[in-house]
Amino acid sequence: MPKIEGRNPVYEALRGNRKIHRIFIQEKISAEVIDDILELAAEKKIPVSRISSQKLDESARSHAHQGVIAEADPLKEYGLADIIEIKENKDGDALVVILDEIKDPHNFGAIIRTAYAAGADAVVYQDRRAVGITPVVLKAAAGAAEHIPLVKVSNINYAIRDLKEAHFWIAGADAAAEQTHFEADLSGSIGLVIGSEGSGLRRLVRENCDFLVKIPMSGELGSLNASVAAAIIIYEIFRQRGKDIS
Repeated sequence: MPKIEGRNPVYEALRGNRKIHRIFIQEKISAEVIDDILELAAEKKIPVSRISSQKLDESARSHAHQGVIAEADPLKEYGLADIIEIKENKDGDALVVILDEIKDPHNFGAIIRTAYAAGADAVVYQDRRAVGITPVVLKAAAGAAEHIPLVKVSNINYAIRDLKEAHFWIAGADAAAEQTHFEADLSGSIGLVIGSEGSGLRRLVRENCDFLVKIPMSGELGSLNASVAAAIIIYEIFRQRGKDIS
């Protein structure tokens, strides 16, 4: 059974629509969010067990459970058709973040968190040669994964094709791009593609993008962390739209 680890991830799961079967809380710990978890669990009639720190450590996979672990149903599965329907039914333009073989769970989780915080409509990720939805990803997402559609696809290039057919512009983040994200026209419904750590976008994925953007950098660092790059460009998209995220 899937596990949710960490105080905020468990709290957000309780606030969402996922079925929670049982919650384990470390003995003798207390905090405001722990009280909130206990209150929501009581409202939903979810059993709560107080167990030792050692037992929680043995059960955890994220090594950062913060004294709280929940057993739950898997996250709701979404398909590209769901995302296209969201675009067609919403007022204004859509934004989908597409991850090309992101392998680091902390990057994946951080991108989910930023995408949700900024008001993006979905995150698309590949089911092979990439990290999946693990307790570490959910912990890094700090509960955001409960509130934004996550779409697993078998082929990123096919997903890009389908989004183009649904009138998305596909923008790839690439250090070799000729224009910066400030110079690019990021209006319209956008699919923003973020490449893997170290190697960036794969050749065919890069070629399938409508245009590429880079983040201007001084110094000799070479490139930014994938989640940082995603955050910078996501917020530039909304800045250009003049959208008040708050």
